[in-house]
Amino acid sequence: MPEDAYAVVGSGYMGGGIAQVLALAGHPVRISDVTLEVAEANRERLIAEARAFAADDLFPADAAETMAARITAHELEDAVAGVRFIEEAVPERLELKQETLRRIGEAAPADAVVGSNTSSIPIGTMAPSIARPERFLGVHFSNPSPFIPAVEVIPHTGTSPEAVAFAREVIDSVGKVSALVEDVTGFVLNRLQFALLNEAARVVEEGVASIEDVDAIIRGTLGFRLPFFGPFAIADMAGLDTYGMVFAQLRQAYPDRYPTPDLLQQQIDAGRFGVNKTGAGFLEPPASGSAELVAYRNRAYVAMSRLLAELGPAPVVYAEGAGD
Repeated sequence: MPEDAYAVVGSGYMGGGIAQVLALAGHPVRISDVTLEVAEANRERLIAEARAFAADDLFPADAAETMAARITAHELEDAVAGVRFIEEAVPERLELKQETLRRIGEAAPADAVVGSNTSSIPIGTMAPSIARPERFLGVHFSNPSPFIPAVEVIPHTGTSPEAVAFAREVIDSVGKVSALVEDVTGFVLNRLQFALLNEAARVVEEGVASIEDVDAIIRGTLGFRLPFFGPFAIADMAGLDTYGMVFAQLRQAYPDRYPTPDLLQQQIDAGRFGVNKTGAGFLEPPASGSAELVAYRNRAYVAMSRLLAELGPAPVVYAEGAGD
């Protein structure tokens, strides 16, 4: 097997998508699952899925042939033997992941880097299960992995810098963007998206708005901005002093839920109200000034509006009584 061969252990929806990403980038990929038969069936599914994606112009025209040539099905020990990088993508159960990592550690080369696609389990909790835990870290792709561009990279306290660097090389090689985060439960993505879902559910439970209307508000406001700007940039352009005032109002109504973040208050106390108000805040303006940023924002939002008009509404049907 070529020296750049990779393995994905767990070939279901997430693991299979990761295998597709690796294969499309030119890497030979070995997949495994609970049995060889399951892995073989999933390989066929990935080929058929790639053919359908290509027909919809989501994958290259020869994607199915690429999958057939580059993805092979194996027993776990055979899959990880002799490869440089292994991605564990079994279901989100600690005991299952621990046993899988034990088997990977026994069969994989000593210098193979091993990533886990866990979305919430601290990496340090799993690290003792694998031989040479210094080569182990979290490499968290998001669903659906072929189409979501960012990947969380989560070293535990014992992960070597070399393992982190190689994992980021792998992510870069498949055209994704890596983001380095600390090893805490939920990491960054799920802490944020579950906080949003938690508050959205409270809004519905309190009778403030329906499930359908909450989704409409998020799609057409916050979600509309997020493809281009993260929460710090959005706040900065709106005005950090304004955000401070809104936090004060929210704190009056919900005293246990909306303390003003220290990070925000530090900017306000320093008189840094944002790039459009005082010239800087969380952001510094581009060299040509804040007008360049505003112009980009406006072009981006118009382009998003046009894209949404072109695609039409999503085929989402809300269940009757779900918010009662």
